[in-house]
Amino acid sequence: MPREWSDHLIQVMAAFQTFTTRLIRTQVLSTLTRHLEFEARGIARFGFVPGQWLSFKHTKPDGEEITRAYSIASPPEESNRFALCLNRVEDGYMSNFLCDMKEGDELSCQGPFGDFILRPPMRDTIFVATGTGIAPFRSMLHWLFADDARHQGKNLWLVFGNRTEPDIYYHSEFLQLAAAHNNFHYLPTLSRGAAEWRGLRGYVQEHVPSVVEGRSDMQAYICGLDKMVRANRDLLKSLGWDRKSILYEKYD
Repeated sequence: MPREWSDHLIQVMAAFQTFTTRLIRTQVLSTLTRHLEFEARGIARFGFVPGQWLSFKHTKPDGEEITRAYSIASPPEESNRFALCLNRVEDGYMSNFLCDMKEGDELSCQGPFGDFILRPPMRDTIFVATGTGIAPFRSMLHWLFADDARHQGKNLWLVFGNRTEPDIYYHSEFLQLAAAHNNFHYLPTLSRGAAEWRGLRGYVQEHVPSVVEGRSDMQAYICGLDKMVRANRDLLKSLGWDRKSILYEKYD
């Protein structure tokens, strides 16, 4: 196993830490969705593995303590910064609190946590996401393509499902990755695409078979709501895939 992949796994076992984060940038991705960039105060380099998540804590005005988990949506860097991608949830206190934060505001955080991470050795891989389930895959894919040795020329597919074109978060980034890397195949699909949409239509599970047909030697990573995750897990198992080759994370 390459040293870098070994370090990648060792990092998962590292003890989590409690620290204070400061919001440094907010980007509107859609009406209800925000890309939030933070810095970890008092930490020179914030270490994590692509795919991991953080736990955020806040005390409401009535004294109730709220804790919620969010996947990191940025690749590890030689810095103390990281990003989140999250939706405003109706009656969801923490999601609305985070989306309403102003630059310079601070919040308590713990982590990183989770083992929804890339598993060596690298194989041809399909990533399947809907909505903000794209967050860990943005982290993974930017990390992989930052160094050719990480993806080793394997073919990687991203099947990303949303309702309409404005809902395709980080669309231009993935288009640029696909243009720069012949082994990255970006397949956005819309369930309610406008007439002028020229890409795929329908749900992600309708397009997975065209990628994996006749193959069971690949790796699959699936992230999104439970119904979508179950549909794609069941599909892959029906095609003869070993369950150990199917990794997933559910957001509900």
